[in-house]
Amino acid sequence: MEKSVQRIRYPPFEHYDMIPSQIPVIEVILESENKPPGSFKIGREDQWFVEWRKLNDDDDHLKMISGEVSKETFPFLMRTRNGWYIDPDPMHYKARKMIAPAVIILISTLFLRALTPILSNIEFINPILELLNYSVRIGELDYPVFLFVAFPIFVSPMIFRMIANMRDIKRQNIIISEPIESPDIEIKKGENKIEITIIKSPKNLKIIRGRIQVGIAVPERKMILESQGKKEGEQTIPGMSTALPARRIASSEELGTGVGESIPMNVADRRVMMLEPMRVLQPGNWVDLSDEENQEKILLEGPDELWPGSIYSGLIAVHWELIIEFLDNDGTGMKWVRPLKMEDYHHKIEIKNLPVRSGRLELSNY
Repeated sequence: MEKSVQRIRYPPFEHYDMIPSQIPVIEVILESENKPPGSFKIGREDQWFVEWRKLNDDDDHLKMISGEVSKETFPFLMRTRNGWYIDPDPMHYKARKMIAPAVIILISTLFLRALTPILSNIEFINPILELLNYSVRIGELDYPVFLFVAFPIFVSPMIFRMIANMRDIKRQNIIISEPIESPDIEIKKGENKIEITIIKSPKNLKIIRGRIQVGIAVPERKMILESQGKKEGEQTIPGMSTALPARRIASSEELGTGVGESIPMNVADRRVMMLEPMRVLQPGNWVDLSDEENQEKILLEGPDELWPGSIYSGLIAVHWELIIEFLDNDGTGMKWVRPLKMEDYHHKIEIKNLPVRSGRLELSNY
């Protein structure tokens, strides 16, 4: 059996609200039948980081767990990051941007109305106060006129969310009822790069651009619990929610690390129709493919910093993928994603910062 040490402090769904140094580090000795990859460390000890290295004499105190190590893409990633995906409606992003101004407007008007008795003697403020105090009678009740302005602004983000979700669901159902043929692409892999040849592209779709990217997938829930000596139903570690009883919607929700609402909405289908953001992601540069169809040797380079090759385990999974953007005739943005099995050409890898992103789909920057 092969033994190696895994250390990880993975960012939770809302990592912006958490201090990384206050989140416990998961440290285990992984025992597996397959050989572990070359040692690598991405990130700093006081921040979010991932480390996979050889076993040392000082590691005897660490908990030992058994798990699979493989260069083949794990099934849950094949279900959630393989095939066609639609871009979420842009109204989701606009609705989120409206939340803060809407709340500020509502609270400000309520605050000014509460201070009316104190400010009524100030001459230049008095006209504003008279407007805020003006009421409209509807039935037996009087309603302040400012509510007819502030309240619609306050609820508008929720209305926009509903409209955007209905649009997303409609587009997803169209793809389910009318499946799209996958593009025919030949791939030649190199060190931190690939060369692709687009042999055939789907009809009614215009190819826009493409790139390769690498990231660290969400750790498996059962491995996290086992590493902490906990059982399902007990108090979880910070940043980890209770398990959801429903079927898989997204990897973060099933694994209980998706604290927060999941918007935009996915339809009830056997596969996810919108590409879930990887919270740890380092992309290569986009390459314009609009004039490259049916041409050979289109070079797509990986990140500037050299990452490990494809390697998968329950706690640490380094995942590479090819992503190509298309545009439908009606203006719908779509992505075609294919996992890549990249070889590890390097010795020990150390990257200073772990590239962390938002777990929210509408805020993901693809």
